[in-house]
Amino acid sequence: MWRRLLALVGFQVVDARMESLAQRAEKGAAAERATGAKLRILESRGWYVLHGRHVPGCRADLDHVLVPPNGRAVVVLDTKRWHAQQATYLKGGKVHCGGEDRHDQIEAVAGYARRVQEELGMPGVAVWPLVVVHGSRVRGNEGEYLEAPVAGGGTVFVLGGERLVPELLRASKGIDSRAANVLAARVERVLPPHPG
Repeated sequence: MWRRLLALVGFQVVDARMESLAQRAEKGAAAERATGAKLRILESRGWYVLHGRHVPGCRADLDHVLVPPNGRAVVVLDTKRWHAQQATYLKGGKVHCGGEDRHDQIEAVAGYARRVQEELGMPGVAVWPLVVVHGSRVRGNEGEYLEAPVAGGGTVFVLGGERLVPELLRASKGIDSRAANVLAARVERVLPPHPG
């Protein structure tokens, strides 16, 4: 009632929780745009890059889906914007940023990748789950990336934005334009643009 009364006389009451959510959403969107800008390099090298795709049968919004020029894999890439003053690392087999356990987000990306694998229905095509972190520095045993184990087996790779393009280029060898075209067309059919 007080909110309505104050609004009638011209005062806007801002809910702190809603303001915090809006700020987090804007930071997340900025991180996705930063990732998208980096992915343009891959597009210039023959990669198919799709943004904001929907996985049928669930509410998932895939930030980016990539098909390399060899047509042998699909990369399900999720962008995160984590605290710049806190490192991202593995502790007890789980991904943490500072003192916070963020492994539920890693498990979610693994689940999206499994779902994409099922929806594609192409057994010979690997689906790689990948998380790119902006802000927080990723610190792993082998350098600036992590291989995070997930429930049910498998791994989600976690790396910083600066490592994204070099690692993807290194991981994808060869060119098979026909296979890449077929796979990209299948991905576009199976994963339509997210309605949101």
